[in-house]
Amino acid sequence: MENQYFTSEEIEVRNRAFLSGDAVKVSFFIRNGHLIMDEECYFFLMASMRKMRLNIPLSYTLEFFQSLFRTEVIEGKEVMNGIINFQVFRNADGITLSKASVSYFYEITETSDVLAVYERPLELDLIKEINVNNNLLSNIRVHSPENIYGGIYAQENDLDDVILLNPNKRIARTTTGNLLFLEGNVIKVPKQTEGAYISPLMENFVTFLHKNNLADIQEHEIIAFESQKAEEILLISDEKGIFSVGKIRNKTFGNTHFKELTESWRNSFL
Repeated sequence: MENQYFTSEEIEVRNRAFLSGDAVKVSFFIRNGHLIMDEECYFFLMASMRKMRLNIPLSYTLEFFQSLFRTEVIEGKEVMNGIINFQVFRNADGITLSKASVSYFYEITETSDVLAVYERPLELDLIKEINVNNNLLSNIRVHSPENIYGGIYAQENDLDDVILLNPNKRIARTTTGNLLFLEGNVIKVPKQTEGAYISPLMENFVTFLHKNNLADIQEHEIIAFESQKAEEILLISDEKGIFSVGKIRNKTFGNTHFKELTESWRNSFL
């Protein structure tokens, strides 16, 4: 199977991602010419497809994706470090939607090191005009008009991203990823039941910290005001990478401890 691109006529008939947002997206990660966390990302893709009732082809094995990305991306495009944003969408060719075939499309963003924290800290703010749900589909990367609206709001207000709340006015996530709040030796992470994304990248990081007793990881229901109490805030986005948060409204944050923790995590992959 190859990348599939469609003409306008074919899109009208086949591509339900374009017509209905009927697709799921996950990210795969390349570091130093090798796929990392490939099993976690693969199983997240399978789980996401099942939740959206997408027909999973028998060819969609872990070995298939390992071979695809090694041949087409690492060797074919000579990508040594980067993020592969992989989208599977439903075609309109089945008797029922659940029986329809699927196709895929992916884009590659090259980075210096997918596990490194970007140098420039981000500026965020809360957005209250909209909120995100906290149901079964809120945790996977599917079409989200809230993300589009939030991204435009951030651009128009000279922000890097916005913090999205759930219907209970508690922190869910940003438009691109999850937030981690550091207070002393405790890292608070919004629960997935609050609307946070499932994130193989974040889960690998917090699992490393927990196993090595580097921090006390706690899942919490976090009200908006609590963001101002944190000493440091980290944004982990499977789609874009890892970022320090430098400012939310008038409050500024450091990044020293999180940089030390992410450095230890990076070194564990050597």
